[in-house]
This record gives sequence, structure tokens and C-alpha cells, in this order.
Amino acid sequence: MRDRLKIVVIGGGTGSFTVLSALKPYTHDLTAIVSMADDGGSTGVLRDELGVLPPGDVRQCLVALSESPKIRDLFNYRFEEGTFGGHSFGNILLTALEKVTGNFSEAIETASEILRVDGRVLPATLDNVRLRMSWEDESITLSGERVIDADHFANDPRKAQLSLEPTATANPTALAAIQEADLVIIAPGDLYTSIGPLLVIDGFGQALSSTAAKVAYVCNLVTKKGQTEGFSVATHAAEVERFAGMPVLDYVLYNNAEPMAELAEKYRAENAFIVNAPTNEFESTHYEVVSGDFLGQVAARESGDELPVTRSFIRHDEAKLGKTLTSLIPNE
Repeated sequence: MRDRLKIVVIGGGTGSFTVLSALKPYTHDLTAIVSMADDGGSTGVLRDELGVLPPGDVRQCLVALSESPKIRDLFNYRFEEGTFGGHSFGNILLTALEKVTGNFSEAIETASEILRVDGRVLPATLDNVRLRMSWEDESITLSGERVIDADHFANDPRKAQLSLEPTATANPTALAAIQEADLVIIAPGDLYTSIGPLLVIDGFGQALSSTAAKVAYVCNLVTKKGQTEGFSVATHAAEVERFAGMPVLDYVLYNNAEPMAELAEKYRAENAFIVNAPTNEFESTHYEVVSGDFLGQVAARESGDELPVTRSFIRHDEAKLGKTLTSLIPNE
């Protein structure tokens, strides 16, 4: 039955939130595998001060899968003032649960019970790691997700190496979920701070290559100033497979619609431009391309988000995305 499809979503942050929300109407077997390199904003402060694993992207995935609207709102509530100013309640609770249990996986399980999560959320690794990006020829190194996220790259990022310090061990439960899935989706997100840090973990590329599931990448809607300017759809997909270390994609989904004038102005205000697909750029690709009008609305900023962190506020249309993604799974 279609509602028993096993679907795995890989990524972190708002991209995974959007894809998980889009797929909830179609299955009760959703798994989110979450990047663990985040060290910005509220998450970064909690990591630095308390030595915990990053709760922010995990929180967003838990909220996306929650069946309790009031508790979902509570987890997303962000304090606007005082000692907790800029922190979300969910981040603080996950941190407290990790301290109480001594185990981040148990913390997620307990939070899942509180939120009545329909699905599961799995860290890509349970190691306490930091992201590193380096250019060997120019001897340039950037350390930390927050630093890399905010950087205007002086050199071509396609020639940079992404790694985690210390070397991360893949969560075996996450790898098993990929092997058992009917569909694996690599969510949209920052190539160098959201998607890459997960795919470079040893074992993920091989798992994506060997699974019987179809593997689809949802390409970003817009480019990022100073990092992916000028990147086409195929360039994004090529970077995803470079991180994985091998060809892993069966499908690449991308938006082919232009925004309305009002939305275009908001895009330009953030120095973001629609990711395009030049004619004939897919002639030699091994994956199938699926295009459509996937433009959603621009999300509102959180008034209490006072800690320094960058976020994209341009989203995919959940209804269109969910329908298209589930259509990629062959009927039994």
C-alpha cells in the first residue's frame, strides 16, 4: 500500500522540514537523517557552552513530523528577551534531555514521544564533529559551519574539500534506513554547510549507491551569494555526487518557473537568483530530470531570532513537491 512506503529524507534545516512536511500525507513511514555539523545561532551557543550535540536541525525535523500542533508550536517558540533570548524552546529541551540521558539518540526518542512524531529522526553521526572546508592549492582553510556559511568564497568551492573533525562514524541505523527504503530524497539546502557535511561521512555514498531505492535530489530554488552564484541545476547535482564520492542519483527535481514580481524583488533583496537549467545541460547526465513549478511563498522571519545565524526564507511548494516526489516510486 502507498501509505506504507518507506521514504528517507537526507539533509538538515528548513530543506528537510519542507520535504518532510510535503510527504506526510503520503506515508506513515518517514525517516529523516539529519546533518550534525551545525554550530551557528542557538545551536552553536548550546554546543559551545554545554558541550552537547547540535539540536537545531533535529528539532526542525521532529516538528515537521509531529502530530501535535500545540506541542509543535511550543518546540518552535523562540524566546525574545532575557537569558534565553534567541533560543528556541525545542533546542533547550533537546539539550536538557541529552544531559539527563547522556545519549542524544535517547533524547530524540523522548522528544519524539512528547511531540507524537509520526516517523523517526536519526542523526547522521553521533560523534561531536565540526565542519572543515579547505583548498589545498591555495592553502586556505575555513573551520566551522557558521564560518563557512557566512563566507564569501575567494576560490572556486568546487575545488574545495569538505571534511569533519574528528573523522565521523556513520550512524549504522541511518545507513540501514537507506538500504531498507523505497525512496531516498536528498533535500534542498546549502551545498557546503547542510548537504555536503552529511554526504562526506564514510559509508553514506556507498549506501546511496547500493540501495534498491530510487534516489532523488531536490535542487535548491535559488543560488547563494558568494558561494553558488552562477551554479546551474546540473552543477548542484554534480556537487552532491562529488560529496558522495560516486554517482548516486536517479532523479533530479528542479523548479522551472519564474517568480511573480513581488517575490522576485524579495529574492533580489537577499541576492538570490533562480537556479537555471541551460539548454542541453542534461544531455550527458545519468539521472532523469523532473522539472515543474515548485515555487512556494517566502517564509516570515522569526521575531525572536536574535542570535547570529543565516537562513533561507524561500521555500518549495509542499503540495506540488509531495505529489511529484511520490510519483517517482513505481506502483506495486
